[in-house]
Formats: sequence, C-alpha cells, structure tokens
Amino acid sequence: MDPQHDTVPAPSPTSGQLTTPITGTVRWGLLAAGAIAHAMAAAIRESEGGRLGAVAARDGQRAAAFAEEHGIARSYQGYDGLYADDEVDAVYISSTHPFHTPQALACIRAGKHVLIEKPLALTVHDTEQILEAAREHGVLAMEAMWTRCMPVVRDIVDRVRRGDIGTVRSCSAAFTVPFNYDENHRLFDLGNGGGALMDIGIYPVTLAHLLVGHPTDLMVLGSRCPTGADDLVALQWMTADGAVAQVLCDSRSSGAARTVVRGTEGWIEVHGPVNAPESFTLHRGRDRDGEWVEGVQQHYLHEVDEFHRCLKEGLLESPLVPHADTVSIMTILESARRELGVRYPQEDEPLHT
Repeated sequence: MDPQHDTVPAPSPTSGQLTTPITGTVRWGLLAAGAIAHAMAAAIRESEGGRLGAVAARDGQRAAAFAEEHGIARSYQGYDGLYADDEVDAVYISSTHPFHTPQALACIRAGKHVLIEKPLALTVHDTEQILEAAREHGVLAMEAMWTRCMPVVRDIVDRVRRGDIGTVRSCSAAFTVPFNYDENHRLFDLGNGGGALMDIGIYPVTLAHLLVGHPTDLMVLGSRCPTGADDLVALQWMTADGAVAQVLCDSRSSGAARTVVRGTEGWIEVHGPVNAPESFTLHRGRDRDGEWVEGVQQHYLHEVDEFHRCLKEGLLESPLVPHADTVSIMTILESARRELGVRYPQEDEPLHT
C-alpha cells in the first residue's frame, strides 16, 4: 500500500492569522456531555484564561445536569442553541467521530473555534473538509490529540530531531486495551465509527509518525470481529529516509504498552501508556543505564493551554498539532482500513484495496 498516493495535501491558508485573535478570556462551549467532556470541563476550569459558558447534548436533561455539576450558566437540548450562542468563542466537540464533520462545520460557519476530539473525522475527505472550512472562515481548528501537547512527548521529539540518538533507524509502539466483546459497544459498532485502529491505534500511529515520519510504503495485518470492525491491527512502514515503524493496536488483549525509538548512536525507551507517556530513558551508545527523564503530566490541560496560546497569538493552526499531520495520520488509518476491508456505512464510496 502506498499511502502517499491516497492523500491530498492540507490546504494552505490564505492568511496565517485568525480573523480575530482572543487576548482575553476564552469562553468555551461543550458539545456532548459524556465522560470525556467531564474531564475537559475540569481542565478548562483549571486553565488560565478559559471559562465554561455553555454545554449542549441530545438529551436536554443530561445537559442540564452537566451544567449544574460544573457551574455552567447555559445548557441546550440539541446543538443549534450552542451554534447560535454569541457568548461562546470556542467549542470542544466530544461526540463520536462519525458526527464530527457536520457539527464542526456548523460551529465553524458560526465563527467559532473548534477543538475536536480525536480522530478529527471519519475519513480523509471529511478531515480535509473541516480544516479547509476553518481556514476559509479564519478560525482555529485543532484535533484534540493530547499526546502531542504533553511536555514529555515534546522533549522526546526534540531530542530525536536534534540527533541525540543519531540517525533514526526504527520505532516500535504498541497499545492494547482489553474490551469485552459487545456488538452494541461503540468500539465494535461500525455505525458509530468502531474499530481498534481509529480509537486506540491512532495513538501509536501518531507517536511513530512524530518520531520516524510518513510512510512511502505501508504493510497491514489484522483481524475483524463479527460486526466487521477491526479488533487487532499491526502496521509496518518505511519512510523516505529508510527508517522503519512498527505499530500494534488491539482491543481484545492485555499487555504492556512499550515504545522504543532506535538510532545509530543510541535509543530512547518511553515509559507508560502510549497515549500518555510518563517518562523516558535516553541511552547513548552502549550505555545500558541511560538518562532517565520524567515529564509533567496534566493530561487535557496541556492541549487546552496550547489551544489558548494559539488563540492569543492569532494562529490558524497549532504548531504542535499541525493540519498537515492530522491529514497524514488519517491517511495512514484509512489506507490500513482499506487493506483490512473495514468500511463505515457513512462512506459514500466503497473502499478498494
């Protein structure tokens, strides 16, 4: 598989700046009121310069209960009220990804900045559509990939790119999270964007892409559960520089999440879950003990702070979560799905291997 041939470069902005930067308090609206929205609400309250203004959910009672719990002034049944709320600057979208595109486009057309839970959309086409619309309307759009914003990950990437382990030769990353099989569970429901690759595989794919680079060739192995969703996926790719990445995700097994990036002059072993690394050890040459480095870990707060920084500086996209990388990673995921024969019912065209 050659994922480079399946992607269209992210559109270039006509201007590198937002239509209206926000130098004061960012007034947030939350679209959807699930568990992840509770975590984001706590992060926004903890952040500097952020304030919770509104929450919307399909179930009005759920939205009202969420608002009461978090001290939010306004709640809406359905999303139209949130789109029209003039006292909301930015919206965090935490619904499941098949619904991200229409919701994000509605927010963007209303002039609101959007932080969209990963994966940003269901397909490459939808991803590009959202990002292009944000650029056209002069608003900030960012995938809520917290891993990229964590100081420990940024430190690892900086060390790799400045050559602390020499020329990178390979990277391996695995993320396994066991779920009991239930055809109605979101992870196994194709109608709700199910599949291990999109839900948990996006994390090791993102980390490997950061550390090694984009594929020139992609090899895919995997299996599907009875609903047709992927539950085990192994990816291997080579970059134009000759480095190899190996990625594994599995929604049916347990196991340690281990990430290692290897270079000509040393290697880095990353400790902790792939989506939220806790520390790493940098080994130089034949040094087996290495330098142990611990990172600050504040989860959602890091991406909220980055979003606020971009708004203050008037940026159309985050340098930590650039649009081109969001599109490139979605291209890898979609290419792998094509190989495995995983197709979502929302997709207009059949997938061809």
